[in-house]
Amino acid sequence: MADILSSLRSLMASHSPPLDALVVPSEDYHQSEYVSARDKRRAFVSGFTGSAGLALITKNEALLWTDGRYFLQAEQQLSDKWRLMRMGEDPAVEIWIFTNLPEDSAVGIDFWCISVETAQKWKSLFAKKQQNLVPTTKNLVDEVWNDQPQAEINPVHVHPLKFSGRSVSDKLKDLRENLKKEKARAIIITTLDEVVWLFNIRGGDVSYSPVVHAFVIVTRKSAFFYVDERKLSSEVKTYMEENNITVKDYGAVSSDVALLASNQLTSAKETQSNGATEPEDSSHKIWVDPRCCYSLYSKLSGDQVLLQQSPLALPKSLKNPVEMEGLKNAHIRDGAAIVQYFAWLDKQMQEIYGASGYFKESESQNSKKHLGDLKLTEVSVSDKLEEFRAAKEHFRGLSFPTISSVGPNGSIIHYEPEAKTCAELDPNSMYLCDSGAQYLDGTTDITRTVHFGKPSEHEKRCYTAVLKGHFALGNARFPNGTTGHSLDVLARVPLWSYGLDYRHGTGHGIGSYLNVHEGPHSISFRPGLSIPLQASMTVTDEPGYYEDGKFGIRLENVLIIKEAATQFNFANKGYLEFEHITWAPYQTKLIDVSLLLPEEIKWVNTYHANCRDILAPYLSEPEKAWLNQATEPIAA
Repeated sequence: MADILSSLRSLMASHSPPLDALVVPSEDYHQSEYVSARDKRRAFVSGFTGSAGLALITKNEALLWTDGRYFLQAEQQLSDKWRLMRMGEDPAVEIWIFTNLPEDSAVGIDFWCISVETAQKWKSLFAKKQQNLVPTTKNLVDEVWNDQPQAEINPVHVHPLKFSGRSVSDKLKDLRENLKKEKARAIIITTLDEVVWLFNIRGGDVSYSPVVHAFVIVTRKSAFFYVDERKLSSEVKTYMEENNITVKDYGAVSSDVALLASNQLTSAKETQSNGATEPEDSSHKIWVDPRCCYSLYSKLSGDQVLLQQSPLALPKSLKNPVEMEGLKNAHIRDGAAIVQYFAWLDKQMQEIYGASGYFKESESQNSKKHLGDLKLTEVSVSDKLEEFRAAKEHFRGLSFPTISSVGPNGSIIHYEPEAKTCAELDPNSMYLCDSGAQYLDGTTDITRTVHFGKPSEHEKRCYTAVLKGHFALGNARFPNGTTGHSLDVLARVPLWSYGLDYRHGTGHGIGSYLNVHEGPHSISFRPGLSIPLQASMTVTDEPGYYEDGKFGIRLENVLIIKEAATQFNFANKGYLEFEHITWAPYQTKLIDVSLLLPEEIKWVNTYHANCRDILAPYLSEPEKAWLNQATEPIAA
């Protein structure tokens, strides 16, 4: 890391102008949460591999900002050359720069890797001290990354109407109506899940997310798709032609945005049909989402930009009936895989480690007893879970790296085990498994926490508090217009009663064979995320509790939001409620039943009865027997 830092500082010094600081974000050219191997620049320079964070390199310091999910992981992965800055506790990066760097400082960043929203905020602050945000002539990290992975050429696939539920022509028609309504003549789309959702395609350019590295420009008359054409089969090219989409090279987007700015961007089809094409009304604006990369935005003059959230974000989050049915079916198959996994793991823990198992409570006297050379690790068991999922219909891969964590590793919220360093399973420790899959008909995300020995009373109390919060949120009713921020407290109150809490949001949207984290809504303690929850959205319900160096607990189901049939309808607002579509048992031996209310006991029993009925057709007789025992009613 020291060599990387010294090489970067040398490039900073020779840059024109010389840079006092270099910002290395996590994001790619599309502001993605999960990025391809080639785009993991922040991980390369810092050694920190979490999905969220930002590195700042000055002439004599190196700092890494990340959020509460990753504090423990960053502490373990950062060398002594780096200082960890905790988001929400330490000053934000722009405040630190403003406070600690002198006047007239030049702060360098690749303008392709920073959003309009962030760049404008930083520029406004830095100007108060004559500091400048400077575009680097090249990406400096790429200059020093000698073995940087090559860009992958993965094929693009058409996502059939039987899974997408809406045609491209319908989506483009709605988009153009939005342009007309907002007096915009075009829109630049840079967010990868919006690109593939709009055109009903999927790809493989980013691990765990079936997206394609591409940009899109849609005008009132034309649609342009900027992509490496090597990814397109003749069938996909024909599909694009049939939908009046012009395919252009990925790198041409920059010059085409400049043409768009001067009202000269037209498709060949437009030119052929109209001769000298009448340009779009230049008084109308160009729609740009605040998440768009600053490099493209900077080719437009500020007065010609409509800077507001993409009109695709909300429709993508509102699942149509076909998507909704697909998500429900995908979660049933996924739930069967989870049950198969825990039934298998229960048997293995008993046979290899002498554990009392999923149902009984007693400490293993010989937790390292091995059956021959057999042993279970966090990675080997998560590989087995993937095997169970891979056997299911429509499986296309995982939706994120499985968080398979034993004991202390469970307290690292987004822990990602590695084969060489991961822990062996321990029958006397908690085991947290947060996992998900991509199926052609839906994306899944589920967390269960279990113990194969004798949990302590404290662990039971903590688990029960998390379960009560999970129940309180998942069974809430609320008026239209309510935000996820308003509901977040419901999941925390049972923990708060003990003086406990957790450092992450409680829920995120989930895609339809798309990103596992989908906006624009969420359920979070952060007040800035204020999109109202609406019927047909999906959202997770995942409170947790993490005791550093000891254990972690999280429970997660995917919910769909639907209209609620309430007795009254105050102010004619209309009310909403959640429906659980995740099916897998909660471990009843971890529940302190004395802490549950009668309605909570009733809900657990009803949910477990539904698990039995829904999952039974997908299970063998021994697996059904295991599930029947796992879902036996609990009594007060």
